Amino acid sequence: MSLTPQAGIMEIALYESGKSSIAGRDDVLKLSSNENPLGPPPAAIAAITSAASETHRYPSTDHAELRDAIAEVYGLEASRIICGVGSDEVLQFVTQAFSGEGDEIIYTEHGFSMYPILAHMAGATPVVLPEVERVVDVDIILEAVNEKTKVVFIANPANPTGTLVSDAELKRLADGLPAHVILVLDGAYAEFSEGYDGGKTLAATRPNVLMTRTFSKVYGLGGLRIGWGYGPQEMIDVMTRIRQPFNLSGVQLAAAEAAVRDPDWVRDCAKLNAEQRTRLTGAMRQLGLACDDSEANFVLVRCADKAEADSAEAAFLAEGIIVRRPISYGFPEGLRITVGNAEQTGRVIDALTRWRETN
Repeated sequence: MSLTPQAGIMEIALYESGKSSIAGRDDVLKLSSNENPLGPPPAAIAAITSAASETHRYPSTDHAELRDAIAEVYGLEASRIICGVGSDEVLQFVTQAFSGEGDEIIYTEHGFSMYPILAHMAGATPVVLPEVERVVDVDIILEAVNEKTKVVFIANPANPTGTLVSDAELKRLADGLPAHVILVLDGAYAEFSEGYDGGKTLAATRPNVLMTRTFSKVYGLGGLRIGWGYGPQEMIDVMTRIRQPFNLSGVQLAAAEAAVRDPDWVRDCAKLNAEQRTRLTGAMRQLGLACDDSEANFVLVRCADKAEADSAEAAFLAEGIIVRRPISYGFPEGLRITVGNAEQTGRVIDALTRWRETN
């Protein structure tokens, strides 16, 4: 074409979303997008309804009330919080603000699919590193860092593996990185990992660490796209310069504030997830399917090979269940199954048990 896009743009593959329906079925169980089976908290639904009558008004540009609520609940400084359209936009802010042509952005082989996209958007070069038994290896990352490295992305817990890098290893990574490299701790699933602070301590005490969180998972607000980040004041101030002033609507802001002020909802959702995750993991192993201990709200099941995974997926679809095939993440043999409620988990186990009996 006659127009020349910015370097790296044509390297970005168009995103393909997962299935959400099955022809001829009205009992579809969608377990492909890691959505909260309990939905959003009632307080958030009420806030959405109330805010809807004010949609002729422009929202606040500084997100002050939401940032204050997040700061209060998580024990943070409000001035060091930045809000975005999902945590994806916060990841875009840091990439765009601190990298460009000639720079490198590091992530690991099973890392979130947005990481290479963000690198290409900024004109930087994505550098993908191996993991060890599906877990991020700090030594491999530190060995790969050079003067061109500007950002290191770590999803913790990771998607689609569900594995977690320990606090001690994250600290070692943060301390081992040069001052010019930003460590981004992507904590979309942090609330599902008991005892993990999502990188809060490192982001609060290090000059080059940013943590990100989302309202899409445990808060059940994926359809509204709201996220936030926390880091050093200097970093946040730079990122704020490229944030569009009205990037979040009044409805988004109201829903997120109500949700974050309902810690009992988070506790109850995390408790349900932990119980059903243990149940699902145990059942998969009894059926002879490999899976790591997950710290997220999904379980990555690894079949013997792609053919077996194809067969299992077909069995799921025949019973009205949609799961995710993480082929693009390097798992052609994989099935990523969102953890549902007790009834949904039972349906998954029953479907795979019947499949196993005939395969």
